[in-house]
Amino acid sequence: MCCFRPLLCRLRAKLKLAADFREQFRNEGRAWLRGAINRPDLEKLRLLSDVKGKPGARVSPQSPLFRSICEMPVSFSLAQAFDQMRPVRVVAFNKTSEANWALPWHQDRVIAMGDKTDRDGFTKWTCKAGIWHCEPPEHVLQSMLFVRIHLDDVTAENGAMEIAVGSHRLGKIAKADIKSAVDLFDHEMTEASAGDVLVLSMLT
Repeated sequence: MCCFRPLLCRLRAKLKLAADFREQFRNEGRAWLRGAINRPDLEKLRLLSDVKGKPGARVSPQSPLFRSICEMPVSFSLAQAFDQMRPVRVVAFNKTSEANWALPWHQDRVIAMGDKTDRDGFTKWTCKAGIWHCEPPEHVLQSMLFVRIHLDDVTAENGAMEIAVGSHRLGKIAKADIKSAVDLFDHEMTEASAGDVLVLSMLT
């Protein structure tokens, strides 16, 4: 029995860590995995994320980048913490002072679909880079995660994203109500180091 004790302790520690992570995510609509991507994997992602001078690109599920993300330890960790979650869409960004844009407060409620279907609650259909996208019902968004992998250091000075912590609890927010809604919550500038991973509710 003594031989198994260290293994059991590590298992309990992992389970507690997953439980604490889920609890923070439920309460705040975001949770951080600091330093989750090691240096070799980070370099691999940088090489595979070349958007050829564009500020951003949608990534095919058949691409080496998509497959690499699926195979990384952080993906397995999220699958354990959130009941078999798996990547379904990847978008690569390389924003610079020459190729950048600003966005007002918003919820990113668009998801990728295998095909366009006539289903209740699935609206605002568009086809982007040959992939159908739409806005699904709220219960679908509640079951999904927005995962941001930082390949470079991000600060308030070079364009870190700002979020309203806990705003996911309001569900879908009408565009006209966004400004008054975010004023109800603390704001966080999501500054990060290369290798940090931010996990967000789709309704944050």
